[in-house]
Amino acid sequence: MSDPRLQDFLTALGKRPLVMGILNLTPDSFSDGGRFQGLEAARDQARKLLEGGADILDIGAESTRPGHVPVPAEEEWRRLEPVLGDLVAEFPAPFSIDTYKAEIARRALALGVSVVNDVWGLQRDPAMADTVAAAGAAVVVMHNRETVAPEIDIVADMLAFFERSLALADKAGVPRSHILLDPGIGFGKSRAQNLQALKATGRLKAAFALPVLIGVSRKRIFGELLGAEVDNRLIGTLAANLTTRALGADVFRVHDAAEHRAAFTVFEAISHA
Repeated sequence: MSDPRLQDFLTALGKRPLVMGILNLTPDSFSDGGRFQGLEAARDQARKLLEGGADILDIGAESTRPGHVPVPAEEEWRRLEPVLGDLVAEFPAPFSIDTYKAEIARRALALGVSVVNDVWGLQRDPAMADTVAAAGAAVVVMHNRETVAPEIDIVADMLAFFERSLALADKAGVPRSHILLDPGIGFGKSRAQNLQALKATGRLKAAFALPVLIGVSRKRIFGELLGAEVDNRLIGTLAANLTTRALGADVFRVHDAAEHRAAFTVFEAISHA
Protein backbone atom coordinates (compact mmCIF):
# COMPACT_ATOMS: atom_id res chain seq x y z
CA MET A 1 0.00 0.00 0.00
CA SER A 2 1.49 3.32 -1.06
CA ASP A 3 -0.31 5.51 1.50
CA PRO A 4 1.30 5.06 4.93
CA ARG A 5 -1.39 7.14 6.62
CA LEU A 6 -4.08 4.86 5.29
CA GLN A 7 -2.07 1.81 6.30
CA ASP A 8 -1.78 3.12 9.87
CA PHE A 9 -5.52 3.81 9.99
CA LEU A 10 -6.49 0.39 8.66
CA THR A 11 -4.02 -1.35 10.96
CA ALA A 12 -5.53 0.37 13.99
CA LEU A 13 -9.10 -0.63 13.07
CA GLY A 14 -10.45 -3.18 15.49
CA LYS A 15 -7.64 -2.77 17.98
CA ARG A 16 -9.13 0.24 19.79
CA PRO A 17 -11.92 2.75 19.27
CA LEU A 18 -10.87 5.32 16.67
CA VAL A 19 -11.99 8.94 16.79
CA MET A 20 -12.79 10.74 13.54
CA GLY A 21 -12.74 14.50 14.11
CA ILE A 22 -15.25 16.57 12.13
CA LEU A 23 -13.96 19.63 10.27
CA ASN A 24 -16.74 21.41 8.39
CA LEU A 25 -15.85 24.01 5.75
CA THR A 26 -19.51 24.80 5.25
CA PRO A 27 -21.51 27.96 5.93
CA ASP A 28 -24.65 25.99 6.86
CA SER A 29 -23.81 22.83 8.83
CA PHE A 30 -26.29 22.27 11.66
CA SER A 31 -23.70 22.50 14.45
CA ASP A 32 -20.71 24.60 13.42
CA GLY A 33 -21.51 26.05 10.01
CA GLY A 34 -19.32 29.00 9.04
CA ARG A 35 -16.83 28.64 11.89
CA PHE A 36 -13.92 26.97 10.10
CA GLN A 37 -14.07 28.11 6.48
CA GLY A 38 -10.78 30.02 6.36
CA LEU A 39 -7.38 28.35 6.39
CA GLU A 40 -6.31 29.70 9.78
CA ALA A 41 -9.57 28.73 11.48
CA ALA A 42 -9.49 25.30 9.85
CA ARG A 43 -5.85 24.79 10.85
CA ASP A 44 -6.59 25.73 14.47
CA GLN A 45 -9.55 23.35 14.61
CA ALA A 46 -7.57 20.53 13.00
CA ARG A 47 -4.83 21.00 15.57
CA LYS A 48 -7.37 21.03 18.42
CA LEU A 49 -8.99 17.82 17.21
CA LEU A 50 -5.68 16.01 16.75
CA GLU A 51 -4.27 17.18 20.07
CA GLY A 52 -7.53 16.01 21.65
CA GLY A 53 -6.93 12.51 20.36
CA ALA A 54 -8.53 12.32 16.93
CA ASP A 55 -7.09 9.52 14.79
CA ILE A 56 -8.39 10.86 11.47
CA LEU A 57 -9.91 14.15 10.29
CA ASP A 58 -13.07 14.20 8.17
CA ILE A 59 -13.36 17.32 6.01
CA GLY A 60 -16.54 18.33 4.23
CA ALA A 61 -17.65 21.37 2.27
CA GLU A 62 -21.32 20.56 1.68
CA SER A 63 -23.82 20.23 4.48
CA THR A 64 -25.92 17.07 4.33
CA ARG A 65 -28.18 18.02 7.25
CA PRO A 66 -31.94 17.52 6.79
CA GLY A 67 -33.29 20.19 4.46
CA HIS A 68 -29.87 21.16 3.10
CA VAL A 69 -29.48 22.85 -0.25
CA PRO A 70 -27.30 20.76 -2.61
CA VAL A 71 -24.04 22.42 -3.63
CA PRO A 72 -22.60 22.16 -7.15
CA ALA A 73 -19.22 20.44 -7.39
CA GLU A 74 -17.55 23.71 -8.44
CA GLU A 75 -18.70 25.45 -5.26
CA GLU A 76 -17.78 22.48 -3.09
CA TRP A 77 -14.27 22.47 -4.49
CA ARG A 78 -14.00 26.26 -4.20
CA ARG A 79 -14.47 25.85 -0.44
CA LEU A 80 -12.04 22.93 -0.18
CA GLU A 81 -9.16 23.94 -2.44
CA PRO A 82 -7.71 26.81 -0.35
CA VAL A 83 -7.61 24.63 2.76
CA LEU A 84 -7.37 20.93 2.06
CA GLY A 85 -3.92 20.63 0.50
CA ASP A 86 -2.29 22.79 3.18
CA LEU A 87 -3.85 20.77 6.00
CA VAL A 88 -2.83 17.43 4.50
CA ALA A 89 0.70 18.73 4.04
CA GLU A 90 0.93 20.16 7.56
CA PHE A 91 -0.58 17.38 9.67
CA PRO A 92 0.61 13.76 9.49
CA ALA A 93 -2.75 12.25 10.38
CA PRO A 94 -4.95 10.54 7.77
CA PHE A 95 -7.76 12.61 6.26
CA SER A 96 -11.12 11.64 4.85
CA ILE A 97 -13.25 13.65 2.44
CA ASP A 98 -16.95 13.88 3.18
CA THR A 99 -18.49 13.92 -0.30
CA TYR A 100 -20.77 11.86 -2.53
CA LYS A 101 -19.35 13.36 -5.74
CA ALA A 102 -16.66 11.35 -7.53
CA GLU A 103 -14.99 14.44 -9.00
CA ILE A 104 -14.52 15.99 -5.56
CA ALA A 105 -13.25 12.69 -4.20
CA ARG A 106 -10.76 12.35 -7.06
CA ARG A 107 -9.33 15.82 -6.49
CA ALA A 108 -9.12 15.33 -2.73
CA LEU A 109 -7.44 11.94 -3.07
CA ALA A 110 -4.89 13.52 -5.42
CA LEU A 111 -3.98 15.93 -2.60
CA GLY A 112 -3.23 13.09 -0.19
CA VAL A 113 -6.60 12.30 1.37
CA SER A 114 -6.85 8.61 2.33
CA VAL A 115 -10.57 7.89 2.81
CA VAL A 116 -13.79 8.83 1.05
CA ASN A 117 -16.79 9.25 3.34
CA ASP A 118 -19.78 8.82 1.03
CA VAL A 119 -23.19 9.53 2.57
CA TRP A 120 -24.82 7.73 -0.35
CA GLY A 121 -22.75 4.56 -0.06
CA LEU A 122 -21.35 4.53 -3.63
CA GLN A 123 -24.90 4.60 -5.00
CA ARG A 124 -25.39 8.28 -5.93
CA ASP A 125 -22.47 8.93 -8.29
CA PRO A 126 -21.82 6.02 -10.68
CA ALA A 127 -18.12 6.92 -10.86
CA MET A 128 -17.47 6.88 -7.12
CA ALA A 129 -16.55 3.20 -6.69
CA ASP A 130 -14.10 3.33 -9.60
CA THR A 131 -12.61 6.57 -8.22
CA VAL A 132 -11.98 4.98 -4.82
CA ALA A 133 -10.52 1.84 -6.39
CA ALA A 134 -8.21 3.73 -8.75
CA ALA A 135 -6.72 5.69 -5.85
CA GLY A 136 -6.33 2.65 -3.59
CA ALA A 137 -8.31 4.58 -0.99
CA ALA A 138 -10.65 3.40 1.74
CA VAL A 139 -14.34 4.25 1.79
CA VAL A 140 -17.06 4.74 4.37
CA VAL A 141 -20.29 3.36 2.92
CA MET A 142 -23.23 5.07 4.65
CA HIS A 143 -26.86 3.96 4.54
CA ASN A 144 -29.23 6.63 3.30
CA ARG A 145 -32.79 7.05 2.08
CA GLU A 146 -34.49 9.77 0.05
CA THR A 147 -37.49 9.82 2.39
CA VAL A 148 -38.48 8.63 5.85
CA ALA A 149 -40.76 5.58 5.82
CA PRO A 150 -41.59 4.81 9.48
CA GLU A 151 -43.42 1.61 8.58
CA ILE A 152 -40.45 -0.26 7.09
CA ASP A 153 -37.99 -2.56 8.82
CA ILE A 154 -35.04 -0.19 8.78
CA VAL A 155 -32.46 -2.85 9.63
CA ALA A 156 -33.58 -5.02 6.72
CA ASP A 157 -33.42 -1.92 4.51
CA MET A 158 -29.87 -1.24 5.70
CA LEU A 159 -28.75 -4.80 5.03
CA ALA A 160 -30.14 -4.70 1.48
CA PHE A 161 -28.59 -1.27 0.87
CA PHE A 162 -25.17 -2.45 1.99
CA GLU A 163 -25.42 -5.53 -0.21
CA ARG A 164 -25.88 -3.21 -3.20
CA SER A 165 -23.02 -0.96 -2.13
CA LEU A 166 -20.66 -3.87 -1.61
CA ALA A 167 -21.55 -5.27 -5.02
CA LEU A 168 -20.55 -1.93 -6.56
CA ALA A 169 -17.31 -1.93 -4.56
CA ASP A 170 -16.50 -5.50 -5.58
CA LYS A 171 -17.14 -4.74 -9.24
CA ALA A 172 -14.81 -1.73 -9.12
CA GLY A 173 -12.10 -3.63 -7.27
CA VAL A 174 -12.27 -1.91 -3.88
CA PRO A 175 -10.84 -4.42 -1.36
CA ARG A 176 -13.16 -5.40 1.47
CA SER A 177 -10.32 -4.47 3.84
CA HIS A 178 -10.79 -0.84 2.69
CA ILE A 179 -14.51 -0.60 3.49
CA LEU A 180 -16.32 0.66 6.59
CA LEU A 181 -20.09 0.68 7.12
CA ASP A 182 -22.08 3.57 8.61
CA PRO A 183 -25.74 3.06 9.60
CA GLY A 184 -26.47 6.68 8.69
CA ILE A 185 -28.09 8.01 11.83
CA GLY A 186 -30.32 10.96 11.01
CA PHE A 187 -30.50 10.15 7.30
CA GLY A 188 -33.91 9.03 6.02
CA LYS A 189 -34.98 7.57 9.37
CA SER A 190 -37.54 8.26 12.05
CA ARG A 191 -36.44 8.59 15.68
CA ALA A 192 -37.43 4.99 16.34
CA GLN A 193 -35.52 3.84 13.26
CA ASN A 194 -32.42 5.76 14.33
CA LEU A 195 -32.49 3.93 17.65
CA GLN A 196 -33.07 0.59 15.92
CA ALA A 197 -30.15 1.29 13.58
CA LEU A 198 -27.84 1.99 16.51
CA LYS A 199 -29.01 -1.13 18.33
CA ALA A 200 -28.24 -3.15 15.18
CA THR A 201 -24.50 -2.34 15.30
CA GLY A 202 -23.60 -5.89 16.25
CA ARG A 203 -25.90 -7.31 13.61
CA LEU A 204 -24.20 -5.23 10.92
CA LYS A 205 -20.78 -6.46 12.00
CA ALA A 206 -21.96 -10.06 12.04
CA ALA A 207 -23.61 -9.77 8.62
CA PHE A 208 -20.67 -8.26 6.75
CA ALA A 209 -17.58 -8.72 8.95
CA LEU A 210 -16.62 -5.09 8.31
CA PRO A 211 -15.79 -2.21 10.66
CA VAL A 212 -18.69 0.02 11.66
CA LEU A 213 -18.49 3.80 11.91
CA ILE A 214 -21.00 5.69 14.05
CA GLY A 215 -21.84 9.33 13.31
CA VAL A 216 -24.27 10.70 15.90
CA SER A 217 -22.41 13.75 17.15
CA ARG A 218 -24.79 16.49 18.34
CA LYS A 219 -27.59 15.19 16.15
CA ARG A 220 -31.29 15.96 16.37
CA ILE A 221 -32.07 12.64 18.04
CA PHE A 222 -30.59 14.03 21.26
CA GLY A 223 -32.76 17.11 20.98
CA GLU A 224 -35.77 14.82 20.65
CA LEU A 225 -34.76 12.52 23.49
CA LEU A 226 -33.31 15.06 25.91
CA GLY A 227 -34.69 18.43 24.86
CA ALA A 228 -31.09 19.54 24.39
CA GLU A 229 -30.01 22.29 22.00
CA VAL A 230 -27.12 21.58 19.63
CA ASP A 231 -24.39 22.86 21.95
CA ASN A 232 -25.70 20.74 24.86
CA ARG A 233 -25.72 17.33 23.19
CA LEU A 234 -22.29 16.06 24.22
CA ILE A 235 -23.62 13.84 27.01
CA GLY A 236 -26.12 12.20 24.69
CA THR A 237 -23.45 11.75 22.04
CA LEU A 238 -21.07 10.12 24.51
CA ALA A 239 -23.80 7.80 25.77
CA ALA A 240 -24.68 6.65 22.26
CA ASN A 241 -21.06 6.17 21.25
CA LEU A 242 -20.15 4.21 24.36
CA THR A 243 -23.23 2.03 23.90
CA THR A 244 -22.36 1.26 20.29
CA ARG A 245 -18.75 0.65 21.23
CA ALA A 246 -20.02 -2.03 23.59
CA LEU A 247 -21.94 -3.46 20.61
CA GLY A 248 -18.78 -3.57 18.49
CA ALA A 249 -18.54 -0.22 16.67
CA ASP A 250 -15.02 0.76 15.64
CA VAL A 251 -14.89 4.43 14.55
CA PHE A 252 -16.76 7.42 15.94
CA ARG A 253 -17.24 10.63 13.94
CA VAL A 254 -17.42 13.47 16.48
CA HIS A 255 -17.06 17.19 17.03
CA ASP A 256 -15.57 16.71 20.52
CA ALA A 257 -12.43 14.62 20.17
CA ALA A 258 -10.85 15.14 23.59
CA GLU A 259 -13.99 14.23 25.50
CA HIS A 260 -14.44 11.07 23.46
CA ARG A 261 -10.82 10.02 23.79
CA ALA A 262 -11.13 10.34 27.58
CA ALA A 263 -14.39 8.40 27.66
CA PHE A 264 -13.03 5.61 25.47
CA THR A 265 -9.85 5.39 27.56
CA VAL A 266 -11.94 4.68 30.66
CA PHE A 267 -14.26 2.32 28.76
CA GLU A 268 -11.37 0.30 27.36
CA ALA A 269 -9.57 0.17 30.71
CA ILE A 270 -12.66 -1.34 32.35
CA SER A 271 -13.37 -3.66 29.42
CA HIS A 272 -9.84 -5.09 29.49
CA ALA A 273 -9.36 -5.17 33.27
